[in-house]
Amino acid sequence: MARSSGVDQRSLVHEAALALRALRGDATGLVVSCRRIIEKHPACGALWSLSARALTAADPYVELTDFGRAVADDPTADLLVEYLPEGATVCVLGWPDLIDEALARRGDLIVRVVNTFGEGERFARRLRSSDMEADLVPVEALGTAVADADLVLLEVSASGPDAVLSSAGARAAAAVAYCATVPVWAVVGTGRRLPGPLWRTLLAHIDQQDLWDRSVEVVPAGLVSHVVGANGFSAGTAVLDQFDCPAAPELLRLVNH
Repeated sequence: MARSSGVDQRSLVHEAALALRALRGDATGLVVSCRRIIEKHPACGALWSLSARALTAADPYVELTDFGRAVADDPTADLLVEYLPEGATVCVLGWPDLIDEALARRGDLIVRVVNTFGEGERFARRLRSSDMEADLVPVEALGTAVADADLVLLEVSASGPDAVLSSAGARAAAAVAYCATVPVWAVVGTGRRLPGPLWRTLLAHIDQQDLWDRSVEVVPAGLVSHVVGANGFSAGTAVLDQFDCPAAPELLRLVNH
């Protein structure tokens, strides 16, 4: 269900919404189940939003249905297809889900796929099967690939007011791009923008993982030049202050504490 650098959040939300809807009328069970879902997938912003919205809704059943539909119909990939500059050389990490969907529909681009987690090879092969020019880049050459690109795309698994969470290697890619004045676009799908309290709790979950085994890392907002999401394309990161869910008190502590 989840690749390390490109979580299929739409599938996760769909399955979680189905499971939580079965708890209609069981308020205690809903809280416990939402916390367990977060514990299982702490880096999945859309699951935080699903849980927070369900726990604060007058009718959780309706909210789960409506939000699940909104995530399933996420227009982010469609918008990214429109905004990508013609003939650009684009650098991506691993096998990102929404970015994959968009790039496969743009045959005019050159894609440099950094082989993080060994997923890049399969992604590059998939793009080539769609008659796209896709170069597989070893992790050791990440800096060179970024500096020589027209654009870096980072798929965001979750975001807070001052940073985004993306696949491991994203911070280095964004830092190189910043120094080389290469634009960095954060691709933020529906449900992934969290308010400060939830964002900090998410980071506390991530901090429990061994530092060298993490599949995600935090990228400061200052390294991001643009954001692409369900609301369109915007310069800067001010749009990250527009949250996709409330800060449900029930989620503001670690599950296993």
